[in-house]
Amino acid sequence: MLACRVDGIINDLSSTAGDQLADPVFRSDTEALSLIRHDTAHVLAQAVSELFPNTALATGPATEQGFFYDFAAEHAFTDDDLIRIESRMHEIIDRDETIVREEWDRERALSWCRENGQPYKAEIIMSLPADATLSFYRQGNFVDLCRGPHLVSTGQIGHAFRLLGTAGAYWKGDRSNPMLQRIHGTACRDADELAAWEQRQEAAARRDHRRLGREMDLFHFQAEAPGAVFWHPNGWTLFQTLLAYLRERQKTENYVEINTPDIMDLSLWQASGHWEKFGENMFTTETEGRIYALKPMNCPGGVQVFRQGLKSYRDLPLRMAEFGKVHRFEPSGALHGLMRVRAFTQDDAHIFCTPEQMEAETQRICHLVLSIYKTFGFDDVHIKFSDRPEKRIGSDEIWDRSEEALQRGVEASGLSYTRNRGEGAFYGPKLEFVLRDAIGRDWQCGTVQVDLNLPQRLDAHYIGADGEKHPPVMLHRALFGSLERFIGILLEHHAGHLPFWLAPIQVVVATITGAADDYAVDLIKALRQRGVRAEPDLRNEKIAYKIREHSLAKVPMLLIVGKKEAQGGTVSIREYGSSETPILDMESAINLISKASESRLAQVF
Repeated sequence: MLACRVDGIINDLSSTAGDQLADPVFRSDTEALSLIRHDTAHVLAQAVSELFPNTALATGPATEQGFFYDFAAEHAFTDDDLIRIESRMHEIIDRDETIVREEWDRERALSWCRENGQPYKAEIIMSLPADATLSFYRQGNFVDLCRGPHLVSTGQIGHAFRLLGTAGAYWKGDRSNPMLQRIHGTACRDADELAAWEQRQEAAARRDHRRLGREMDLFHFQAEAPGAVFWHPNGWTLFQTLLAYLRERQKTENYVEINTPDIMDLSLWQASGHWEKFGENMFTTETEGRIYALKPMNCPGGVQVFRQGLKSYRDLPLRMAEFGKVHRFEPSGALHGLMRVRAFTQDDAHIFCTPEQMEAETQRICHLVLSIYKTFGFDDVHIKFSDRPEKRIGSDEIWDRSEEALQRGVEASGLSYTRNRGEGAFYGPKLEFVLRDAIGRDWQCGTVQVDLNLPQRLDAHYIGADGEKHPPVMLHRALFGSLERFIGILLEHHAGHLPFWLAPIQVVVATITGAADDYAVDLIKALRQRGVRAEPDLRNEKIAYKIREHSLAKVPMLLIVGKKEAQGGTVSIREYGSSETPILDMESAINLISKASESRLAQVF
């Protein structure tokens, strides 16, 4: 039986003899899926090298969703090329080529890079210690630099994979570096798993928020403002409804709301550490001899508000919320509707507290976040504890204290979590709240981050009980993370059929005949007076046409009125997704609908 795992227990699977990796235990092992995907990425690189011999290889890791490989090629890969590449990959797997590990010294490795036109591999080698062991893996005539591990042969990968497309990607993610071509795909353990994945992809395509945004007339994008949203009236109503809800919840938790400038002098970002660690993702401008930066985060501005006036330990905790518009450079190839933008609104809050208060504040935030997610229909939430990254500010002592305090806080909340090593913010560790949607996809949304660095760097302090100055603990808290992205997630989770209280248009009153127009107008007026977002449809169109159109726009409820309803003071109700059409008197209908809206019910009936 196979006893190894991909997490490092075994360093070199290629030295394993025989066909034990074909054992059923391997195929059923969840962690082994990463190994399959890594090997599929190598087969992709081999196929590209065979079909396009002058291509330089960059890197090709496994990912949570599949794999990718970055290439520097004179030829721009097309959809037809992907078909050829995928076919060649199947051939390579059918060859069942043995995968052999070889260890080379630096001179031999760099000589191979020069002879084979592999500058990116050479750069990787030069970044490693001079005495580092350089492992290369050979399969057939193909050789690649890789630390491993790998399977015994290409045949063990199987044929349950798909190439999905291409995108641009900067070398090392730095826009000052050359743009490479990324081919990405997915791989599964067997055909059944791949078929299930394809079904999920079809479901995701039907739920695509960009398509729903058009059908529901919520927003659009255009080339003149890449990565920025043009909100339409319906979309902006949805946005403002979310804001109103968050403001209400934060008010009950004793938050105060602030607002800070969108653009500030570069010196502030240098002092905070953002320019050093995050500068490549910031937009800057120069005027009157000064350099300014559009804020990528709200936190330095929040510290400036805290610093105004003397603060005592009796004033803490101070919970300051801000719905701040932030701007971050994202490569154009990475932009994706509302999910990946360059300008977005963070539902930030910064809690300034004493070290003794931090644990209780962390618990309070955790319960608030989970309660809010439940309101929107997300009951399956996973928490990740992300600790210190390689690229960070602050001493190890401060990081030790921050991580220990945050861990105590989440454990005191009685919540389970997993460790996400090396994925903390550059200024402190964090909790990440990951939502699972209706079709099983995970979305990282809210965060809680402990920061003992920024208050010190920006000279923020309070007067303690001992009469001395002390830097506060700063907790960064986001509930949705990005309102734009959360709206995209909501649309896809609910397939556009938003909970009744949240829908931008809750009710459309549609007439069957012009004789009911006055009655419909009175009905609209009464609904609006009760706070219901209602719109009339008095067009001279058949009622079946109106029903189809508003159903496509995912309007939760249609109130259908004709001459009979106008004379009797009734309405025929058609709720989205239901074939039933109950008839109620006007007052009963209005009471029922307004109660559903006020109570934040998903549906009226």
